[in-house]
Amino acid sequence: MNKTRTNYLASSIAIFKQYKTLADKAMAQIDEESFFWQPNTASNSVYLIVKHMSGNMKSRWTDFLTTDGEKPWRNRDDEFEQNEKPNREEILTLWETGWTCLFDALNPLTEADLSKTMLIRNEPHSVLEGINRQIAHYASHVGQIVFLCKMISNEDWKTLSIAKGKSNEFNYKLMK
Repeated sequence: MNKTRTNYLASSIAIFKQYKTLADKAMAQIDEESFFWQPNTASNSVYLIVKHMSGNMKSRWTDFLTTDGEKPWRNRDDEFEQNEKPNREEILTLWETGWTCLFDALNPLTEADLSKTMLIRNEPHSVLEGINRQIAHYASHVGQIVFLCKMISNEDWKTLSIAKGKSNEFNYKLMK
């Protein structure tokens, strides 16, 4: 058995979980109304990013080995329209639904599955390439969520990593 590929799957799932956790912690710092705040009309709100990511995850990972990742039932353009105003619970349920679809698709994979072909907009990718593509996509949107939540929280923001000016203190604690 090729341990590199087996570790690749475990590593990929861990990376997806890490990004999900970052966004979870960021969104926990904003109130319900703040999910809809947009810095300008050309930008997305946290809600719209959640809506888009969930739609993307459900489309990409539902039956991904047998159907194209761009499902006919997906309305991508609608993911960027703020026509409704769900409550916090509904937004977080949408968020969890997308991630559940992703993890339910990835968890049963084996190393043999990594070389199988999946289609995204009729473009063939190995499963490994498809996973890499989606890691990059989701990481960029999680960064947007974190940044928006940080802007919204302003002085009340609780850092998700090492606080500014605290690197030496953090490193010192690691050395103990």
